[in-house]
Amino acid sequence: MDTLSSLSNALGMLLITFLMVETFMVASAGNFNKDVDITWGDSRGKILNNGQLLTLSLDKASGSGFQSRNEYLYGKFDMQLKLVPGNSAGTVTAYYLKSQGSSWDEIDFEFLGNLSGDPYVVHTNVYTKGKGGREQQFYLWFDPTADFHTYSILWNPGLVIFYVDGRPIREFKNLESVGIPYPKNQPMRMYCSLWIADDWATRGGLVKTDWSQAPFTASFRNFTANACVLSNGVSSCSSNASSNNAWFSQELDSSSQKVLKWVQKNYMVYNYCKDAKRFPEGLPVECTLRNRKQIKI
Repeated sequence: MDTLSSLSNALGMLLITFLMVETFMVASAGNFNKDVDITWGDSRGKILNNGQLLTLSLDKASGSGFQSRNEYLYGKFDMQLKLVPGNSAGTVTAYYLKSQGSSWDEIDFEFLGNLSGDPYVVHTNVYTKGKGGREQQFYLWFDPTADFHTYSILWNPGLVIFYVDGRPIREFKNLESVGIPYPKNQPMRMYCSLWIADDWATRGGLVKTDWSQAPFTASFRNFTANACVLSNGVSSCSSNASSNNAWFSQELDSSSQKVLKWVQKNYMVYNYCKDAKRFPEGLPVECTLRNRKQIKI
């Protein structure tokens, strides 16, 4: 943990300039009573504090989950989460965007639990037309169970960016020009869930869930969506969305790129583009593109 503390301190110094210049559109925090529906888990999902807090719980019988009432086609999405504390091995807390159908698009944050004192793994993935396999995983530079932290997804026509507390950790660019599908046509809802996956989630399934610690609980607050809402096939964004919404054409500037590279150097623990054994016939096309300064995944 000393090494993680040192890395965290160094990251803090690097971020001073970045945080001073990086700006986002700000929306007032939503209300869970108005914005979401608890869709499974019986009474294991609870909306509290007049709609300002939502908790999901997991026991041996079931997990729980909720979804946004709105569907979106592009946007900037923020959610504050406080993850399951203590021995959370085998549990998965998920926060993601997903479309419907057998050829769906999906943009994932999944938080893989661990034994007490061991770090959570942040698992990210991007699905297009029902195909994923683009996993990147990270440790965090803080204890995500001690307090709420903000996890964000920026999705616009040019790229997807994953953020933690405003700090970019992953970028997935629109590379349709070289034949790589990009999520652009299918509206998505926001989903969150807490479920059991002890066959793979913690150390590849070697560490099983200790049900004596149940119920496990994750907490959510301050969901905001600066986004184009689709209703009956009509978008809430006008034809000049890029001029009215900064996120619609947002990219990472040079300061943001430095933070991204630093996080990936020090906290990335798995990258599908480095896993040659997994792809014996060759890495995915986006992993082999030469101009790495122009193309991030």
